[in-house]
Amino acid sequence: MNQFEFHTTEEMLALCHKHKLSIGEIAKRYEAERSGKSASAVRNKMKQTRDVMYDAVKKGIRSTQKSKMGMVGGDAHKMHLALKKMPDMMGNKVTVRAMSYAMAVGEQNASMGRIVAFPTAGGAGVIPGVLFSCAEHFKAGKRKLLNGMFCSSAVGLIIAEGATLSAAKGGCQAEVGAGVAMAAAGLTEMRGGTPEQCFHASAMALKSYLGLACDPLGGLVEVPCIKRNSLGCMVGIGASDMAIAGVKSFIPFDEVVLAMRNIAKIMSPKIRETALGGLAVTKTGNMIKQKLGMKITPMDL
Repeated sequence: MNQFEFHTTEEMLALCHKHKLSIGEIAKRYEAERSGKSASAVRNKMKQTRDVMYDAVKKGIRSTQKSKMGMVGGDAHKMHLALKKMPDMMGNKVTVRAMSYAMAVGEQNASMGRIVAFPTAGGAGVIPGVLFSCAEHFKAGKRKLLNGMFCSSAVGLIIAEGATLSAAKGGCQAEVGAGVAMAAAGLTEMRGGTPEQCFHASAMALKSYLGLACDPLGGLVEVPCIKRNSLGCMVGIGASDMAIAGVKSFIPFDEVVLAMRNIAKIMSPKIRETALGGLAVTKTGNMIKQKLGMKITPMDL
């Protein structure tokens, strides 16, 4: 086992205490050790990831282009415009901006734009939505933002190894749910939270998404995926607030991940990205299927 290798929360926390480093720093050193690259090369790669994310956000909040099926497009622009009329909003600038950024990434993906599948294409909006919006709010430096992204990636690795990041295997809990858990931890690290607080935030976030169906209309990563990402930003920020306030998850993160794996195992295949159940077989869902030349699926009631 390499010096910075980890597979579980318990192993990560042990490394953080041993080396007196944050989750993000351990994750960066682990990747350098694993890949045989220098820490600066790993950091530069994460910078490239950040820049692609930013580009998708900037293009998405300006775009009014509809996807080929016409189901999504232009909502990120609407949400971003809402920042200019905050008295009409119940949220604050951080949450409204986060939701617009998350939508922007999803809509870019639906329109064949370039995004980062972090952790997956279906859950790619939450992390840039949460981390970028909050970084703008408290004027975080580039180093702090990158550390947050490294922390998020560490949580993603633990989920991937302990359960899955595939909606085809585990439903939407494995994509949007994982993204929310990753974002909650990354934000908590950016705010100066302890490694323990980061994992409490992740645990509380992921618990809120256990058992979530993956039921996209027509099998496309559009509806309900994009709005789920957007609303997931609220949960990620809320979980971080709870952890920073001292609230702890009664169930440790490693156990939440195992529960997620258990739920994935017993979840019906009809709600695991097959478009055979849930929203995908509603009247509207079947209309989209018909347009795509797919077989209409009756809803089991």
